[in-house]
Amino acid sequence: MTTDTTPSSTLSSTPSGTPDTVLRGSGPALLLAHGAGGGIAGNYGLVLDDLARDHTVIGPHYPGSGTTPPSAVPLELDGLADLLVATATGAGHERFTVIGESLGSAVAVRVATRHPERVSALVLTVGFATADPLLATAAELMVALDRAGDRHAMARFAVAGCLTDAQLARLTSEEFDALTTAAEAGMPPGTAAQFALAARVDVRAELAGVAVPVLAFVATADRLVLPASQRALAAGIPGARLVELPGAAHVLGEPDRAAWLGHVRDFLAQTEAR
Repeated sequence: MTTDTTPSSTLSSTPSGTPDTVLRGSGPALLLAHGAGGGIAGNYGLVLDDLARDHTVIGPHYPGSGTTPPSAVPLELDGLADLLVATATGAGHERFTVIGESLGSAVAVRVATRHPERVSALVLTVGFATADPLLATAAELMVALDRAGDRHAMARFAVAGCLTDAQLARLTSEEFDALTTAAEAGMPPGTAAQFALAARVDVRAELAGVAVPVLAFVATADRLVLPASQRALAAGIPGARLVELPGAAHVLGEPDRAAWLGHVRDFLAQTEAR
């Protein structure tokens, strides 16, 4: 069920049915929740093979990502949480660790509070409990550019937001244009709808009710979700373990993702031994 092809434009009225899903490996289940405007390969491609060595990796694509059809109605957090859980149970896994990235962190929190019997642990990366002014403005801009049909400007903004100040300073204009071209080519049709959901998210009241082990990562040079918002997400969850990735961007590069993987593997070894 793995695909990285251009998503279909067919509309679905609700995020129901079986989404386009990356399914690899065997062993304890890891349910992946990707970010807005992203996908499983884009968020987790650097670590999928490693995680699948001794785990079953289940990565559903939200409506409008992968080849999951876009939704004809606004996305809702409950709908995405239920869709992810149904995908995991449909693959034969009744309990799992949820790994969420950016918007996927809020999805993961909702899975844990809406389906507590299913969740054994959470890993939250560059996440937020509610949109800070920076993210809310970014989401508003992405939606407006989508309505204007300017996917190129959407891609330029996404590239700029997902790199650090230092990374941007090192890029030539030609290199930035090349990254923009690649981002535009890979931008899923559900990007605006997913960013619109990110702007509406508010799981702050649920954080105290998360009753499983939590590992949370902060990218300290993030230009899309403020590091303070990422820290606030972790601070609201009793007992959450916080790991800071110094100088990391919103989209983790290879060195930061390697560090992330080491921490995640240690965390999984501890939680799965309980």
